Amino acid sequence: MWFLLALACNTSDPVDTGNYSVCDPTFPVSWSNFGEGFMATNCDGCHAASTRERNDAPESVTFDTEHQAMTRADDILRVVLDYKTMPPAGGIIEEDLILVEKWLGCFAE
Repeated sequence: MWFLLALACNTSDPVDTGNYSVCDPTFPVSWSNFGEGFMATNCDGCHAASTRERNDAPESVTFDTEHQAMTRADDILRVVLDYKTMPPAGGIIEEDLILVEKWLGCFAE
């Protein structure tokens, strides 16, 4: 993950993890550079409008668009970061947890 941050900041110096801020504006996270892929990988199995077997996910909770995800940003952060109940099978790597927090908590428009 820190390698990605260093690349994104266009620096050859390692990122100082002691001073790392999740909302560091030098590395903004967006739908196009992270969110869309994150949602497709971790959420759309149950939360895409086209999903036939939603595994009890409410029909009204879909994440096909950036707007749909942003509308539920607080809920997504709560179940992914706080409760750690989504996705039900788990498996979100630490780097993606940091990026989803940046995307929905810091750079949501």
